[in-house]
Amino acid sequence: MSADTSPGVGPGPGPDPDPDEGNAADSDPGLGLKAWVLVAAVVVAVLVVPMGIYLWPAAGGVLGAHYRTAMLVLPLFPAILLGLVAVWSMTVGRSR
Repeated sequence: MSADTSPGVGPGPGPDPDPDEGNAADSDPGLGLKAWVLVAAVVVAVLVVPMGIYLWPAAGGVLGAHYRTAMLVLPLFPAILLGLVAVWSMTVGRSR
């Protein structure tokens, strides 16, 4: 028996597409709220806080704090923010 005459092998019409089922691109809503909140938290943690630490010597004299204070306090904000986002996303995910 050759490969051309084998039943179920080779090109064929295949299954009929379901007309009620849309394309994956049509039904994909994109990033949800949880994903955008996570993106915002990561941007704050990766860009905003390091920029604040970098600019602290210029603003430290005005605010009355030292550079060492900035190195100790500013990294706490993204840590707390990312922790809160993680807990929030877990609770929202379980409620659905």
